Parts: sequence; structure tokens; C-alpha cells
Amino acid sequence: MAQLTAIVLGSAAGGGYPQWNCRCPVCRLAWEKDSRVRPRTQTSLAVSADGECWILLNASPDLRAQLAATPALQPQSGIRGSPIAAVVLTGAEIDQIAGLLHLRERQPFAIRATHGALDIVAANPVFDVLAPDVVTREAVTLGKPFAIGGIEIELFPAPGKVPLYLERGDPGSDDGSVNTGAELTAGSRRLVFVPGAASLTPALTARLARADVVLFDGTLFTDDEMIRTGSGTKTGRRMGHMPIDGEGGSLAVLAALPGRRIYIHINNTNPILVDGSPERRRVEAAGVEIAEDGMEISL
Repeated sequence: MAQLTAIVLGSAAGGGYPQWNCRCPVCRLAWEKDSRVRPRTQTSLAVSADGECWILLNASPDLRAQLAATPALQPQSGIRGSPIAAVVLTGAEIDQIAGLLHLRERQPFAIRATHGALDIVAANPVFDVLAPDVVTREAVTLGKPFAIGGIEIELFPAPGKVPLYLERGDPGSDDGSVNTGAELTAGSRRLVFVPGAASLTPALTARLARADVVLFDGTLFTDDEMIRTGSGTKTGRRMGHMPIDGEGGSLAVLAALPGRRIYIHINNTNPILVDGSPERRRVEAAGVEIAEDGMEISL
């Protein structure tokens, strides 16, 4: 029977944890080396069906350090080589695509993403360092599965907005052409990865309910978290991320789902990063886990 293995390369939201210029209450604990918190790099996931051929879900700016910390993704033989066969993008935010620049040493692999995400990458000439005769780019159709290394992958729309650096005033909402989730299937095992979601629609909730493992957007505990901590001026929903707690929060929905549920893409201000905090205890009491860098998940 096929087995699906996932390694959490990074579990933090954009900027990582602690954020380099932040002394919010949660970041301050990290700077002070408090044993209740652990540093985290920006979110990316590696998946494989055989332990030899690996697929990256998103390429964070921290990818170089993540590869150095993950033996399974390091060169295994010969002078040059990599077990990374493809990078599948679930969006085009900086913390999802900047790590592609670490993969520019003429190593063959494929980039798979929606037309919208690939168009954004193509519009920035810095990504031309990924030579097209070596690194292939292939657009995938939402809802149409494709296969890599024994894993069937389907990208599906997730409620969200355009990337921050493309906002022009009103951020509007993404039409589903850029912000997506990914469903991965090997044999009878299914994993769903949704690092960014502005809401949980009935269709998305039903998809999560079918999965053996769900890694879901845990950016903020409360919608106004950044405003209250003085670390920002936007609500979570304004940034395209639904909160964990409060009216319309994700915890109530995830708590009712079967299977293993894990929060990922956790912002540096989020108190669930603190072992033993009231917020973390609430999440864990609901049966939901908190992703950590290096966490390995076997299905």
C-alpha cells in the first residue's frame, strides 16, 4: 500500500518566528530564549510517496536553511543532484515563491501552479534565473488532478485575496486563480494543505472532512490580534486569513472534523506558539495540533 510522508519544513507565517524587527509579547519570549517557545521558519511542506522522490509545496524565503536541516532533501549521490522533483505553488505571495531563487543552480525540476500564479512569477524577470530548458513551468487546472512521483495532486480554490505586493488600494478577493489549497492522495490516504483561507466555505469544509490529515491556516488566534498588540494595522480577514477563535473562527469547524488536524502558517503574534498558553490549551483541547518545523507526518 502506498504511503504518504510529509515533512513540515517551515510552520510560520510570512516573516518567520520571531520576526526580525518585532518585540510583540510572543516574539519577546523568543528573543529572551524562553523555553516555552521555539523558532519557526516560513511555511513550506515536503511530501513523498516513496521517500526518494520529493515534492515541495511552496518555496519559502527560508528554503536554503530548511533544505540544510532536512536530510531527505539533500543530495544523495553523484556530484550534482537533488531528490526534489517538483515545487507546487498554492499562491504567489513572497513567502510562497521567493525560495525558488535558492533552486537556481541548473537543477532539473518542475514548477506546477495555476495560470494566475505562474503569470505572476513570469512577470518578474528575477525568476528567469530558473532556466526554462532546465526548470519546466506547467499550469494546472483547478479541480483537475495531476500526478508526480506516485502522488495525485489537485489544486482547488481557497477564499483569499491577491498577493500583498500586488494590492492597489482595495485588496479585493482572489477569483480562485491564485490562492489555492492542495489535496494530495497516495493509495487510499489523503492530505489537504491550506496555508491561507479567508473563510471556510461548505465546499472547503467538506473537502477537509474527507482528509486523513489537514494542515490549515492558523495565522492569527483573533482577527484583531495585530492591532491589539500594536504590531500592525490590519485585521486577519483584511490580510486574507480567518482567525482561529471568535465568530466565524476556524477552531469550531476543525474540532468537529474527523482525522488529524494541524494548524500551520502561524503568525509571530499568535499566542498558540507558546507552550501552555491559554490559547494553545484551547486548541489542543479541541484535538487540533500545532505544526513545528521538522514535524514528520506519515499516513
